Amino acid sequence: MLASLVASRLARRNIHYGWVVATVAFLTMLTTSGAVGLPGALILPLSQEFGWDLGGISSALAIRLVLFGLMGPFSAALIERYGVRNVVLAAVALISAGLLGATVMTELWQLVVLWGVVVGIGTGLTALVLGAIVSSRWFTRHRGLVLGMMTASTSTGQLVFLPMAAWLVSHVSWRTALVPSIAGLGLVALLVLLFVRDRPADVGLLPFGETEPTAAAAPAKPAIAAALGAFRTGARSSTFWILAATFFICGLSTNGLIQTHFISLCADFGMPQVEAASALAMMGAFDIVGTILSGWLSDRFDNRWLLFWYYGLRGLSLIYLPSSDFTIYGLGLFSLFYGLDWIATVPPTVKLAAATFGREKAGLIFGWVFAAHQIGAAVAAFGAGFTRSELSTYLPAFYTAGTACLLAALLAISIRRSRSMGSPEPRLARA
Repeated sequence: MLASLVASRLARRNIHYGWVVATVAFLTMLTTSGAVGLPGALILPLSQEFGWDLGGISSALAIRLVLFGLMGPFSAALIERYGVRNVVLAAVALISAGLLGATVMTELWQLVVLWGVVVGIGTGLTALVLGAIVSSRWFTRHRGLVLGMMTASTSTGQLVFLPMAAWLVSHVSWRTALVPSIAGLGLVALLVLLFVRDRPADVGLLPFGETEPTAAAAPAKPAIAAALGAFRTGARSSTFWILAATFFICGLSTNGLIQTHFISLCADFGMPQVEAASALAMMGAFDIVGTILSGWLSDRFDNRWLLFWYYGLRGLSLIYLPSSDFTIYGLGLFSLFYGLDWIATVPPTVKLAAATFGREKAGLIFGWVFAAHQIGAAVAAFGAGFTRSELSTYLPAFYTAGTACLLAALLAISIRRSRSMGSPEPRLARA
């Protein structure tokens, strides 16, 4: 009722209600991404309080990242079946339960269950697939820009929650550092309940940029059948496997490595934890700009070449990092260079998936591509922790990730171009 009332009032002012849904989706992804990135500030405190080694903690976090990704295709199918609002509310409940349960844990297996399994499943339900579905359903015009804005929320969550968590860890306790995330999740649940609707038709609208109704969506299949059917469809295309391979490397070089281990890496070079978290937040700030710009560029340029430059520049920045000066000023150049590129790969990847497989299948296909991303992230989270424990250094993991990014750049431009990969934006603007 409230959503329909707001939609009608906004329509009188020529504002499409899709912007409201996109804003709530942005806040949802921002808050849940804060929960995903939070353990990066807690690895050292957990190790100090409980005596757990970094390899053991990293194993739990790797499980979280795997489930975060593997839930992607099933999240898309569950959203198709049960609706955006119901799935997001269930996800928020799971994440909140995992964070609250962690405050009373005493054993490593409890960390695995709470932050590995419970938080992994919960955050997976609201991962980048949510942004892909909302942007595809509610927007035709400016779809790439909207997706870029929502994708940027993952770095914004890091920007908002991580420095605060690092400060609370240093000045109060790591348990207190969980409070802002839990409070944010409660607020998001309320906004979703009040304002989110599944499709434009639910409030009497067409997707933004369309002037004629499109064919009604087919009845949703059972979640597992829909997800596995999408995989079978994608597996027959070389584009799917290239996108999956490049996104595996994307995860290997971002949240599995930098988001999870950057603060610990800086500590090895004598940098205080709060300053390291500030450098990480600086990357998040630059990534907001880079990802929104990437969404704008993806509406106008060949997405294969955008990916070539994104992966290539990211690889060079990771290879450079070990030789940088580990001070808040010395890391400024890396934060700028890497931050602009952090998740700028998402809008071109989603648009290539939509161009190849169609709008209706884009969310499910991207869910499987995103699963590859998180498997790569898990490999990096565990692998970097392993090298740190066994070799007393993170450097092999960073050099390996940088080299893999250069390979991803070459893979991206090997995607065969089809007519459907052209940008729709100019045609819609003239319609």
